[in-house]
Amino acid sequence: HELGMQVWGLVGKPRQAKKQLTAGTDVIIAQGFDAAGHTGNIGTFSIVPQVVDAARGTGVPIIAAGGVTTGRHLAAALALGADGVWTGSLWLTVEEAEAEPAEKQEYLNATSEDTVRSRSFTGKPCRMLKNDWTEAWADPKNPQPLGMPLQGLVTADAIRRTNRYASVGQAQKVAFNAVGQVVGQMNKVEKTRDVIARL
Repeated sequence: HELGMQVWGLVGKPRQAKKQLTAGTDVIIAQGFDAAGHTGNIGTFSIVPQVVDAARGTGVPIIAAGGVTTGRHLAAALALGADGVWTGSLWLTVEEAEAEPAEKQEYLNATSEDTVRSRSFTGKPCRMLKNDWTEAWADPKNPQPLGMPLQGLVTADAIRRTNRYASVGQAQKVAFNAVGQVVGQMNKVEKTRDVIARL
C-alpha cells in the first residue's frame, strides 16, 4: 500500500478471509477445492458465499476462483455474491497458450476424475493431472513428500526437464500438469478472444 499497489489475498477458508479483511486486503479471492494448483478442502460453491458473508459491508470485492470455465460458472459465481471470477485452467488449452502440444493434449484428453491433489511436486496439496509420478508418491511403501519448499528442491529439475521436453518419450507420465477439475470441460483448442466471447 505504501508503494501505491493493491493487495489481493487468496483464501480457501472463511477464517483466512477474516484475517485478510483485518489486514486491509483490497480484494479477496475465494478459491475452492476444485481449483488448480494449491487449494484448500472447501468446494467453490461452499467457500464463495461464506467469504461474501464475511466481507459484507466492508466494500472489499470478492472474486470467485476454482472451476470457472463457462458463462454458467460466471453467472453462478455472481449469484453466490461474488463480484467477479478468476479463471485459470481455462487458459491452458487456448491457441495462444505456451503449453507444449503434448501437454495440451493431456488436458484435452482428461476428465474431471483425472485430477488429484498431491504434495508430490511442491510439498503442499496441489491439484494436477494424475500420472505415474503422483501415483508413485501416493504409494504408502514409498517416502512421503517433504514440506514446501524442500520438496521443490527435490523436484525442480524434473519439472524443468519434463516441461522443456514435454513431447519426448514418456515425459507426460511424470510431468507436473497443474489443472483444475474443470479439465473435463476443456475439450478443444480455441482462440482466447473466442473464449472471452463465449463467456
